[in-house]
Amino acid sequence: MKKYALVCGASGEIGTAICQHLAQQGWSLYVHYATQPTTELVEKLTTEFPQQEFFSVQADFTDEDAATHLAQQIFTLQAIVFANGHALYGLLEDISAVKMQALWQVHVQTPMLILQQLAAKLRVNSVSYVLFIGSIWGAAGAAGEVVYSAVKGAQHSFVKAYAQEVAYNGIRVNAIAPGFIDTKMNGHIDAVEREQLVSEIPLQQLGTVDDVARLCAFYISGQADYVTGQIIHLNGGWYI
Repeated sequence: MKKYALVCGASGEIGTAICQHLAQQGWSLYVHYATQPTTELVEKLTTEFPQQEFFSVQADFTDEDAATHLAQQIFTLQAIVFANGHALYGLLEDISAVKMQALWQVHVQTPMLILQQLAAKLRVNSVSYVLFIGSIWGAAGAAGEVVYSAVKGAQHSFVKAYAQEVAYNGIRVNAIAPGFIDTKMNGHIDAVEREQLVSEIPLQQLGTVDDVARLCAFYISGQADYVTGQIIHLNGGWYI
């Protein structure tokens, strides 16, 4: 039987890599996007893995009805990966309430509402998975990214609490907290700053989207089913 996973934020670099690795493991996917369509990704995966199914689904997590809109597009489901979201740079006093609310909705509120509506589909399986892509800043905090750090910290706390709430339903809930991952989102960092960052990381290298995707694929592969409620740090030893 086919197994189905919803990957939220599949249009991003990390989300796309996650889709590729999950497809390689035999997952059929709901490939989510907010504004940037995932049509090409769905076509690519369908060509590479013709025995599986791939569906492009849309929902803008800043919309009040996003959870309902997304849930209506989902049928059979065994795993949800929340890889969507965006950073927010700036001093706290310079960030508007509107931007704060949007970040909260995207990273915390809408994912919780989605789980409210899709948990029943997960419970149909003897084992199912919820996995968040968190952040090193959700644990360590970062000046200049205070609001982002706060919502990621909330995300991590939600994982710990929700894992306990749904454990008897066979749902495993975890988060991967990446450190510095080499993506376009970090393109604002110049060569000097990048070199300084690498020097601070014990493994002396930046993470890649494939590092995140491989770990994601492992935690919903059935090989880590005794793990739940954990924040798994993926940062080359930068934060322990």
